[in-house]
Amino acid sequence: MIRDGFLYAIALGFLGAFAAAVAGPAWAIPELLLAAFVLYFFRDPERTVPDEEAIVSPADGRVVDLRQVELDGRNVWRISIFLSLFNVHVNRSPIAGVIRNVCYTPGKFFIASRPEASAENEQNTVTVEGKHFTVTFKQIAGTLARRIVFWKKPGDQVACGERVGLIKFGSRVDLFLPIEIPPSVAVGDRVKGGVSILARPGNRFAGDAKPASADKGVAGG
Repeated sequence: MIRDGFLYAIALGFLGAFAAAVAGPAWAIPELLLAAFVLYFFRDPERTVPDEEAIVSPADGRVVDLRQVELDGRNVWRISIFLSLFNVHVNRSPIAGVIRNVCYTPGKFFIASRPEASAENEQNTVTVEGKHFTVTFKQIAGTLARRIVFWKKPGDQVACGERVGLIKFGSRVDLFLPIEIPPSVAVGDRVKGGVSILARPGNRFAGDAKPASADKGVAGG
């Protein structure tokens, strides 16, 4: 359980107690139901990371977009994961490595499943440098998610699947992979943070692999 969940639930509990004292027990029911949902929302289950070289999902949710795009002048794969209110909202590192850059960008609050959310919504962009390659992921706020939390800083070592942050109340996470590493998921797939494998690097970084050509705008759905 994330500590914030306990704090919100306690505050709602006090509000319910006050409402019951002023207007009667029935008036405490909405606050107590909301407190129960908050505890459910901030759950943080243990996860077993796959015992193989793989890129795991940074978040729970549904893959809503899969395409080749340009990021910082490079062609990359973008996997977009939408988190509903009922998903676990703890974010995890997709690979083992070093946090090289963390960049927060204020923005709008479009519905997180919409394509423009990736570029225009409030977001936190994180770059993780692994042994053979580097990946980037974005924590993107949604209509209800108005606070992005990230617990690491540049220079920190992270393990594959390690908890690194949280987006509160509905959101989106975009993962950007080197063009040489094709995704192993499809639009519509349900994924779990730290567990679901989104791509397998294999032997593509043995020194003789050649990047595939990018076809910008080709979506997976």
